[in-house]
Amino acid sequence: MAVGQLKKMEKIWKGQDKQTKLKIVRACIFPRDIYGCKGWTLTTADEKKINAFEMKCYRRMLRIQWIAKRKNTEILKELKVGQDWLLNNIKPRKLSYFGHLKRHDSLEKHILEARLEGKRRKGRPTRRWTEDIKEWLQISPTEAGREAQKREVFRRRVREATSTDIPG
Repeated sequence: MAVGQLKKMEKIWKGQDKQTKLKIVRACIFPRDIYGCKGWTLTTADEKKINAFEMKCYRRMLRIQWIAKRKNTEILKELKVGQDWLLNNIKPRKLSYFGHLKRHDSLEKHILEARLEGKRRKGRPTRRWTEDIKEWLQISPTEAGREAQKREVFRRRVREATSTDIPG
């Protein structure tokens, strides 16, 4: 995973200024970690893990030991980065992929819209991929699919849904 790549870059963390290090992390580490994020179903536990990984990268980058008593907000202010930056970059990617699927007739679209016969297991239903879309856009996936047919309208909707989320 990307943690191994982060450890290999130990020499880089010694000499550069903070903004250069931040650019390196965003260009080399984060893309490796979020590869394939368009297909993820994000649960609360996953979101916490993504945010923890992001903070681990920032702390390693600034060479802050894990026993140091520094709050995450202090580190984010020092780097001039908004909270949950990595997670908030996943959202527009997933939403744009949803729009792409709805506009094109493909195998993925058929899988997304398919219904399975039979009974489900006992217990709470697992979180579905489209529930993220519903939560972020504040409309049903069917309605979002209709909006996705008009590319510019859907892009505007995605920007509105994620614009307050992407700081720094």
